[in-house]
Amino acid sequence: MSAILTADKVTRRFGGLTAINSVTWSLKKGEIHAVIGPNGAGKTTFLNLLSGVARPDGGTIEIDGTRLDGQSAHVFARHGVGRSFQRTNIFDGMTVAENVKTAALVHLGHAFRFVRPFAGYKSLEEEAERALSLVGLLDRRHRLAHTLSYGEQRMLEIAMVLATRPSIVLLDEPMAGIGYDETRHVTQLIAGLKHDHSVVLIEHDLSAVFALADRLTVLVNGAVAACGSVEEVRADTAVQKAYLGE
Repeated sequence: MSAILTADKVTRRFGGLTAINSVTWSLKKGEIHAVIGPNGAGKTTFLNLLSGVARPDGGTIEIDGTRLDGQSAHVFARHGVGRSFQRTNIFDGMTVAENVKTAALVHLGHAFRFVRPFAGYKSLEEEAERALSLVGLLDRRHRLAHTLSYGEQRMLEIAMVLATRPSIVLLDEPMAGIGYDETRHVTQLIAGLKHDHSVVLIEHDLSAVFALADRLTVLVNGAVAACGSVEEVRADTAVQKAYLGE
């Protein structure tokens, strides 16, 4: 499989702190690549760089051979990057369907220019139904978003990402704070995404990571401690001592 997203010697500093230190990394087409590491390792900062939320102080980022480092998150999105965040990023006062339609509308470049009702955009109706069906929330499409359980809100955010039809999906701890049954549901959902997307997954639930990941990168202090298949990384003695435990 060829690489769809690459980072070459990417560095990000905050004052005197180097949060990401010369990281070289790649995401292959059709794979789930998990990024794990202890708290403070730089995982979310790295995801911010890969989505244009933050700009690197050095190094390059390319999508399908097009260099994008230094560009805005909107430009990354136009090149197929969809991103979820650690904290739910939904509109509480809107219905489930309206949340998804808003995400799709923003991606189309019509952000907050609601010159006609959502119902006037047939394609948005279809897109919302498609995305909500994928995450199992179609039967809740008329409910206000704040009435959903926390796990359902996490799945709604993934639906909002999918409504932009990204080729690359970046997920930042999608299972944080949810129960066992919802974790199983989200795990199944992410496993199905690789049929049409390339996925970068940050997740603390290592059992889910080991079940999902095609490749695994371990970040420690902003640098790559190991990268390879799940079996290779789990067998790495340095990683066992630094992160996974004996």
